Amino acid sequence: MYGIGIRRVATAMVTASAATLLMTACQPGGSPAGAGSSPSGAPVKPAASTSASGSASPSTPSTPSTPAASATSGSPAHTTTPSTGAKACGLPDLKASIYQAAVRPDGTGTGAAIVEFTNVSGKACTVQGYPTVAGAGNGSPEKNRPLTVTTTGGASAVKVAAGGKAWTKLTFVQVQGEADGYCKSGATPASYPTLVVGVPGAGAHQVALTDGVIAECDDKVTVTALSAAKPS
Repeated sequence: MYGIGIRRVATAMVTASAATLLMTACQPGGSPAGAGSSPSGAPVKPAASTSASGSASPSTPSTPSTPAASATSGSPAHTTTPSTGAKACGLPDLKASIYQAAVRPDGTGTGAAIVEFTNVSGKACTVQGYPTVAGAGNGSPEKNRPLTVTTTGGASAVKVAAGGKAWTKLTFVQVQGEADGYCKSGATPASYPTLVVGVPGAGAHQVALTDGVIAECDDKVTVTALSAAKPS
């Protein structure tokens, strides 16, 4: 009886060992069932994958970095004109007059003239930009003859105090010779008793020289920006 009992225990142990081996062989890839766990029983974190160069790739996407400020980032992308604290001048705020400039091209025509705008509104206002110029057409605006304007100098807001002034200089293609004169281009000189000078936002102002007419060639004029500095 004792011998039979020993054989039964031995047989049971062999059977249990065979079952364990069979379960181990059935695991995917032949790895033991516990290969994915650490000795403490906690899951083992997969190792970071490596690129072809051998450097480790992060397991989560990286956050794009903010571009560093450039060395010139202190300069704005665009410039603005500081507020002058005064409204823009309107047509009735300005009184215009014209006189010949001291510095003008050689010739016998007008050459160059200064247009002066006086603020008669009683309070400060601003002007800015380049005037337009046309020869007046016998009192009829439809007959005005616009001159081709070339601008020069930078334009900025000009604050004109009550009673103060702003200026622009008109430089014409000069008439040459005596009597009626001639144009170097071969065109016939033009003469206008008055000019119509347009101020951006402040209307058109008709002006006349006190000592003659405006004589010029080619209906072209170079115009400076409205300025607080009187040109010569």
